[in-house]
Amino acid sequence: MKIIDKIALVLIVIGALNWGSVGFFGFDCVAFLFGGQMGTISRIIYALVGVAGLWGITMIFQQFNLLMQRTCLKNICFPMELAGVPKEKATARARELLELVGLPDKADAYPAQLSGGQKQRIAIARALATNPKVLLCDEATSALDPNTTHAILQLIQKINREMGITVVIITHQMSVVEDVCSHVAILDNGTVVEQGSVRDIFSNPHSDAAKRLVFPAGTPERELLPGRKMVRVAFNGTQTTDKPLVASLAIECGALVSIVAADTRVVNGQTLGSMLLALPDDDKAAAALEYIRNYPGITFEEVNG
Repeated sequence: MKIIDKIALVLIVIGALNWGSVGFFGFDCVAFLFGGQMGTISRIIYALVGVAGLWGITMIFQQFNLLMQRTCLKNICFPMELAGVPKEKATARARELLELVGLPDKADAYPAQLSGGQKQRIAIARALATNPKVLLCDEATSALDPNTTHAILQLIQKINREMGITVVIITHQMSVVEDVCSHVAILDNGTVVEQGSVRDIFSNPHSDAAKRLVFPAGTPERELLPGRKMVRVAFNGTQTTDKPLVASLAIECGALVSIVAADTRVVNGQTLGSMLLALPDDDKAAAALEYIRNYPGITFEEVNG
């Protein structure tokens, strides 16, 4: 995701919650904060999120951004110190959060003594210290290995479900979206070009940006096959039968169908994606199309011509 898209997303979240206006958080105000110089884009993001924190929005980052001279316990206490929480109460809250993220034995450890996954867990605990309503995750797993990524995503999902905190994940990794998200918005050059449930976007993306993310190798394209009728089938995850489509077409309709291209995946137990099929262009084609039309959980379109 481009930096401008990250800024747009922060603004969208703040605006959607009616806790500010895009105009108020515009670049002129941010430039003023940095002595008339706009500074780096990263500073703009930090400024926006810092102000947003006043309204219950906190954030975790790709590079953790822990204070290296502070212990893990004191890192978690830091936002509570800024909020004026009494020391004893802040320490007790920090120890609760260490338990939540699975690192109760790291209270006196320093960030340099932690692995990447452990650093991110401490960053998550710090973000939860002030009881936020919204948790923004900026590429929170991009610097982690696959196993650690999965563990962190499971923790974030647990926080969402058990604590009722809304989680907004900023990522270019569609595998992250597949694992934990229920809804997705695709941003391109600071504009939301497509949004909806993960099931809908993954089964049938419409915008070019969404197609690039869902089908990184390219969408299944039509190839000219003499004597064949080309049909693109989209699986929307609501299939109510285990009967394979291609085999069923051969058995039920006598139509020998070729799979020209396919890009499908299982997301939250649902099969999503699309296939490009080549049907015989004969008297069996009409029966095959009618069978596809009535097949549960899919949509289709003819792509000839």
